[in-house]
Amino acid sequence: MKFHLEKSDPLSKARAGSITTAHGEIKTPIFMPVGTAGTVKGVHQHELKNDTKAQIILGNTYHLYLRPQLPVIQNAGGLHKFINWDRPLLTDSGGYQVYSLGNNRKIEESGVTFKSHIDGSSHVFTPEYAMDIQRVIGADIIMAFDECTPYPCDYRYAKRSMHMTHRWLKRCCDRFDETEGLYGFDQTLFPIVQGSTYKNLRRQSAEAIAEFDRPGNAIGGLSVGEPAEEMYAMTEVVTEVLPWDKPRYLMGVGTPINILENIALGIDMFDCVMPTRNARNGQLFTSEGIINIKNKKWEDDYSPLDPNGDSYVDSAYSKAYVKHLFKANEMLGKQIATLHNIRFYLWLVEQARNHILAGDFYDWKNKMVKILGQKL
Repeated sequence: MKFHLEKSDPLSKARAGSITTAHGEIKTPIFMPVGTAGTVKGVHQHELKNDTKAQIILGNTYHLYLRPQLPVIQNAGGLHKFINWDRPLLTDSGGYQVYSLGNNRKIEESGVTFKSHIDGSSHVFTPEYAMDIQRVIGADIIMAFDECTPYPCDYRYAKRSMHMTHRWLKRCCDRFDETEGLYGFDQTLFPIVQGSTYKNLRRQSAEAIAEFDRPGNAIGGLSVGEPAEEMYAMTEVVTEVLPWDKPRYLMGVGTPINILENIALGIDMFDCVMPTRNARNGQLFTSEGIINIKNKKWEDDYSPLDPNGDSYVDSAYSKAYVKHLFKANEMLGKQIATLHNIRFYLWLVEQARNHILAGDFYDWKNKMVKILGQKL
């Protein structure tokens, strides 16, 4: 993997660049739609490519490990071939999903024992096994196995957890370096910064993972319930430490405003289920604010979903039609909303990139932040 930094914004830490992987180039800043179980819910792969213009999507190690299980993926030739996706892929390590299991998991120095949410069966993830699983899945970018702490989190627990995540990272790197990809192309391992919402821990964690000198770095443990101001404060601390010449991935973030503010703090990569999950519940993000398409006010509004949109979705379907589809409980309504929201997120980061290259990102960002949170 190679990262080329093209230009920085003069009034913020925002940057425009490109990441080159075995399956293509990614222009940054970038948003990555989440395909938890080998699919971005309700969206065909050709729609992701042609309509939303997705450059990279995610798979989830925990979910793919449980279903369809590793032999199915390996026999297909890896996740790219299994799902018919020839662009870059990223997989998380399963650490966040294990954290979210609550009482159904036990965390120890050796790894994590957990019960499947599908059938209650018992499984063990170690740092080494998380690397082995992601070798089988075959994503271009894979993540280190970490512990995601809850919010709020006791300082002593956050500190112990952070140090364990660093020890796990050493084990991940050792296993990764002693193995090879299974499908004829290189994979790249990203470490993950932890430390909850404590600035000194975040700084310490960023310093520790930077010493591993991997091609890119991630920031985890945010967007787990903390106020946005704390998220931004932690991101700012970490980006002051992480190498300038390597991509930075803020995991699980977030709203359109979150994304713009974190781009301004020096983040290059984002993922979140919000655009797809919220779409299925009738919430549309637009360049003029947020729409609840289920509201009665849209039933005779024949204007496009987003008058400033640049996808076929926005020009082909009116608010009135999509509102009708939701009221009639037609699946197409959720599909259109999902395509619209993914395309909006990707349009937003494309606009951010264009304004970074033009040198006026900071003023544009401040203007957009005032608009994007409005409920229409």
